[in-house]
Amino acid sequence: MVERLNDAVLVRLERGGVLESHHSGHLILLNPDGSVAFSLGDPNALVYPRSSIKGIQAAAMVRSGLELEPRLLALVAASHSGSEIHQRAAREILSLGGLSESALRNALDKPLGEEERRAWADKPATSLAQNCSGKHAGMLLTCVVNGWTTEDYLSPTHPLQVVIRSELETLGAESISTISVDGCGAPLFLVSLKALVTGIRALTVSQNPVHKKVIDACKEFPEMVAGEGRSTTRLMRQVEGLFLKEGAEGVGVGSLPDGRTFAFKVSDGSSRPYSLIVSSCLKRLGALENEETTPIFGGNEVVGMLKANF
Repeated sequence: MVERLNDAVLVRLERGGVLESHHSGHLILLNPDGSVAFSLGDPNALVYPRSSIKGIQAAAMVRSGLELEPRLLALVAASHSGSEIHQRAAREILSLGGLSESALRNALDKPLGEEERRAWADKPATSLAQNCSGKHAGMLLTCVVNGWTTEDYLSPTHPLQVVIRSELETLGAESISTISVDGCGAPLFLVSLKALVTGIRALTVSQNPVHKKVIDACKEFPEMVAGEGRSTTRLMRQVEGLFLKEGAEGVGVGSLPDGRTFAFKVSDGSSRPYSLIVSSCLKRLGALENEETTPIFGGNEVVGMLKANF
């Protein structure tokens, strides 16, 4: 069991001038040259990066022969909201390989986006609606292109997963020794937060055509990376050149074209402080003028604030 020690308060909720609760965790910000600009908690804390590494996974697929238009490639690197445009795009990717939804083998779920989930109502969960269906469709098409088996494409020893692991190890400059299973069913690699931020920076500053295809696709189609009304899409549109990706259990990464990069892990796994931490990171890195805060209400009056602690 991995224990996270020495985490730090990242976000505070104050009500009536009193600290009511807080979110602790670990955070690293890098300068353009890759040196550490600021950190909180333990930079070497081991984390499951969850969906924050989908850009790296997509790069491994492109390196292995996956060819998609930017709109569809952005979906491969996405945790999409499950809107009709997202599900339709996942079907497009599958159709390019002559595959159907039944080939996905990812977890069944309802849409991730709040509006999309409400509209879904009581319909049963599906593979396409699940937020990782674009990634899984891309994985399957990569298998078809290479003549690899598709039935066992989620096995850690499958050629696809081996090249994904290699891409992550190369970009993050760290060997992986522990593999688990992500919520969607794909292999999940344990890395240090320092390796995560190093890998995301390397991906975004790289001039390698493989990496540029992925990053450029995400920047061109931020609505495919997350969805309308989501913080990731909104902030990528707001901050020029920003690549941003969230992951489950309170993980987030972001990087700018000049190499300014950040990564964080919220220890309690909450998604509530995500946009507050991201905006504070961007402000500290000089990419955003004002950080976001969330007002706390007592009745109809604002009686406090939820805000970043750095």
